[in-house]
Amino acid sequence: MESRVRTALLYDFYGSLLTKRQQGFMELYFGEDLSLGEIAREFGVSRQAVYDIINRAEAALKGYEQRLKLLKNFFEEEKQRQQLKDLVCKLQESGLTSEQKKITAEVMSILKALGPEGD
Repeated sequence: MESRVRTALLYDFYGSLLTKRQQGFMELYFGEDLSLGEIAREFGVSRQAVYDIINRAEAALKGYEQRLKLLKNFFEEEKQRQQLKDLVCKLQESGLTSEQKKITAEVMSILKALGPEGD
């Protein structure tokens, strides 16, 4: 996964654990795609200060992920949901009794409720 995308995902999971200043800089840098210089001008600080704050924030996000593994677990669960969906689709394509069709439809409904990969 591209580093910038991964950092943005880590921010989605753990951003609220950062300081308000780190959150603001991260949102401008990753969310608004502003350069270090643009952020520095907006806050009246040096480019180096912005760089340091963003690097510390990224290190904190990576540390949270190392300990909590929320992003890793999210992707593993999405993969498992997709595997379940694929298996249910295979079952639905084979000749099923009306009771089995009802059960597979219920399983699909639950998968859809669990997340986007269940669609």
